[in-house]
Amino acid sequence: MTWSSFIWFALVAVIFWIIGAYEAWKGRTKTTYMATIAGLLVFLSFIVSMWISLERPPLRTMGETRLWYSFFLPLAGIIVYGRWKYKWILSFSTLLAIVFICVNLFKPEIHNKTLMPALQSPWFAPHVIVYMFAYALLGAATVMAIYLLFFRKWKVEHGKLVHGPTISNDHSEMLSAQSVEMAICDNLVYVGLSFMTFGMLFGALWAKEAWGHYWAWDPKETWAAITWFAYLAYIHYRLMPKHSPRLSLWMLLIAFVLLQMCWWGINYLPAAQGTSVHTYTN
Repeated sequence: MTWSSFIWFALVAVIFWIIGAYEAWKGRTKTTYMATIAGLLVFLSFIVSMWISLERPPLRTMGETRLWYSFFLPLAGIIVYGRWKYKWILSFSTLLAIVFICVNLFKPEIHNKTLMPALQSPWFAPHVIVYMFAYALLGAATVMAIYLLFFRKWKVEHGKLVHGPTISNDHSEMLSAQSVEMAICDNLVYVGLSFMTFGMLFGALWAKEAWGHYWAWDPKETWAAITWFAYLAYIHYRLMPKHSPRLSLWMLLIAFVLLQMCWWGINYLPAAQGTSVHTYTN
């Protein structure tokens, strides 16, 4: 399998994902699942084929990590759709996946079998894969936050910001639409931060094996810690008796910007040039 074949696998996968998103809007749940999962399997088959061809996990370059992110975005979308039946989430997740696929198509990177000694640790693959899944879930939470901030109409009722009609939960408890949608953000962050925590632990074990220490405040590690604390701050703020939903959503957006800085932004920092052990551009 060569990188030149990526466009065909990506095209088929995207067609399936678009069909799945369309069927979700039409309320055809079974077809939605079938089309989205078919697209995921097609995309995963390319990743596995690249893994076999490269004789290593395709996780070394930014382009390779974008492969995983493009895969995990629709996966996170179908999870959210399956749990809460939000029709628009698959459209957004598909759109974001297409963006990352296009970046890989228009800015291809060299994919070879070279793997530096530090990346040959058994902890390398689970560390990056778990992190990519966490990023996808937190990306879905960000999409939800953008939807609530800029597309939902909010109003003030009894001194509180609310929007939309009330809905019934198990026919026993009435919850506002705002509370349900904010709960989706919360649950995505809970799970995403949990996976991020596991990713950091795997990374610490990898660092100990590769460099002899668990943590060294490398620029990448520093931004990983900042991102982790940002999402932790969101969780604690949401648990406060009095909190602003809109401020919570803005905290999510800021945390996601920090996540992007941790993921690829540090490659452009002068402090990381030539000194960061996490920069694998050569």
